[in-house]
Amino acid sequence: MTAVTQSDSTILIIDDNADTIRLLSAMVRGQARVLFATNGAAGIDIARLQRPQLILLDVEMAGMDGFAVCDVIRRDPALRSSAIIFVTAQSSPEAEIACLDAGAVDFIPKPLNAAVVQARVRTHLRLQAALATLDGLAHQDGLTGLFNRRHFDSQLATEFARHRRHGMPLGLALVDVDHFKLYNDQYGHQQGDACLKAVAGAIREGARRPGELAARYGGEEFVVLLPNTRREELLTYGDWLCSRVTMLDLPHPTAPTAPAVTISVGLCSMLPAEGDTPEALLHKADMALYEAKAAGRNRGVVAGPD
Repeated sequence: MTAVTQSDSTILIIDDNADTIRLLSAMVRGQARVLFATNGAAGIDIARLQRPQLILLDVEMAGMDGFAVCDVIRRDPALRSSAIIFVTAQSSPEAEIACLDAGAVDFIPKPLNAAVVQARVRTHLRLQAALATLDGLAHQDGLTGLFNRRHFDSQLATEFARHRRHGMPLGLALVDVDHFKLYNDQYGHQQGDACLKAVAGAIREGARRPGELAARYGGEEFVVLLPNTRREELLTYGDWLCSRVTMLDLPHPTAPTAPAVTISVGLCSMLPAEGDTPEALLHKADMALYEAKAAGRNRGVVAGPD
């Protein structure tokens, strides 16, 4: 999980005047990647695809003006982190107040002054990078560096709704470190923390497909969200995940399952329908995890179809 830096940032310019776009692009080039749109509707589409850190938005555009575009962006949960700077020929205090009241973070008057544009863009890119870092820390588990339970719960709800809309199967894996209390008793909590970090690293490296999300669920339990994953695809995933942890070769001589640290995995895939809930998906994965433990641990078990 990495923070957004200024050099990683994207600026989207939305303006119906090609000359203004060229001028602004030249002024901010080098501070971030620059995209542009020549009307409000196209700008919104690009913003939803690219999630820019900063949007330079013209107020006076034909058709959908800047205020209307700003209103759509501010209402979209996926775009609330994008900061908007209005660019306008109206330089009165009333015009500035109207822009700020609409939800913009700043206001740049025309004619454009290169030094002013660069300074304001630089300032807000720094702020956006700092906010992204803080947001990442708020969603991060302090020990393992994976996402935390709060962020996972939020993403599960979002992905569940998205998969229901599009008729796609959503997969889930619940992971438990086998006999972890015995490990702590033998090596102490400091070494136990090191063990959890190592297991978390193996799980993180195993979540490589777009949209896959690994989180610490609590204690020695982890969870992986697997978008667009069918039950048959889970049949090998659990055993593969177990083998990744076994390959860490962390000694665990007091464990009755194996002389090294192992995990048990409960897996489930659901094609969400009306009336289904994320909690039901979690419950099925939890029951599969219970079966994996009852069957001897160090294995994955996939919940049966309804």
